[in-house]
Amino acid sequence: MWLQHLTIKTFRNYKETKIDFNPKLNVFLGQNAQGKTNILEAIYFLALTRSHRTRTDKNLIHFDEEQLHLSGLLQTKTGSIPLEIDLTPKGRVTKVNHLKQARLSDYIGHMNVVLFAPEDLQLIKGAPSVRRKFIDIELGQIKPIYLSDLSNYNHILKQRNTYLKSSHKIDETFLSVLDDQLVEYGCRVIKHRIKFIKDLEKFGQKKHLEISNELEELSISYQSSVNFTNEEQLTSSFKIALDKSRSRDLFKKNTGVGPHRDDISFYINGMDASFGSQGQHRSLVLSIKLAEIELMESITNESPILLLDDVMSELDNTRQLKLLETISQSIQTFITTTSLDHLQNLPENLSIFNIQSGKISVNQN
Repeated sequence: MWLQHLTIKTFRNYKETKIDFNPKLNVFLGQNAQGKTNILEAIYFLALTRSHRTRTDKNLIHFDEEQLHLSGLLQTKTGSIPLEIDLTPKGRVTKVNHLKQARLSDYIGHMNVVLFAPEDLQLIKGAPSVRRKFIDIELGQIKPIYLSDLSNYNHILKQRNTYLKSSHKIDETFLSVLDDQLVEYGCRVIKHRIKFIKDLEKFGQKKHLEISNELEELSISYQSSVNFTNEEQLTSSFKIALDKSRSRDLFKKNTGVGPHRDDISFYINGMDASFGSQGQHRSLVLSIKLAEIELMESITNESPILLLDDVMSELDNTRQLKLLETISQSIQTFITTTSLDHLQNLPENLSIFNIQSGKISVNQN
């Protein structure tokens, strides 16, 4: 798939603009704070209805405005798909083929993106919430039922936590009803995640062996707060874990076990990757991003769109070459950079967009 054009209205520092893209490589060139990353963020937002940089929607809207509009034409193997999203004071309005979508899970997944940004290095050493967010975003694009199950789980979790906080006297029967619902959707979420991690590991191992010159083997492990040995035991194990955690939950007034507490761990040659060198971390994250591309292709039969936000300068020549090999294949890529000096061996078919103070000029190659 590839994004043919993008229309932006009152998004960040762009009042109104329309950009036609190259089906292969698109480079946004300009100094810092000119609006390069804002274009990538707009593409990401069009795909996922959320920003990768902020959780506050108001930050996305051009100053003195109350809403924003993004639209684009996606080209796939089966035809063209117009996508639209409006962010209004009342919330998000999403459209596919000009038809309003009732749920976000009906919209997400039409346009698949893989983002690689400097903050992705936090995937290894950052908080567990960073890794859970990574799973939720990547898995949500390729498996819409996951977003539905996760939404239902979070809804029950919020109900349970609210009840724990607000009730002076707990009704054990009502809490047990909430527990049963939490277990039902929680088990679904965990099973989706375990399958995703296994698939990602399979593709990631191959990529990491290539990048490390056959010296390092990558493995990924799902770390659940529910202690179980196989998926057949998951439901009963989750119930036991909630029972054991009940006195703790009543005291702390929140839920101590479940997929909202889970994590993933990365290992290089059997050793915890968080203790590795910065170079190893860069190789590992690059392996994961390249693995995501292949995993998405294998499931959707479409190449995702690759967004590279100022990462080329973070990579040495060897890692750049591995990334450029992927770019030179049939995958639309967007790169932000302050200079072309460190970008070697770029494909001939590319478009360069000069960005200055939110104004865009195009150099066609």
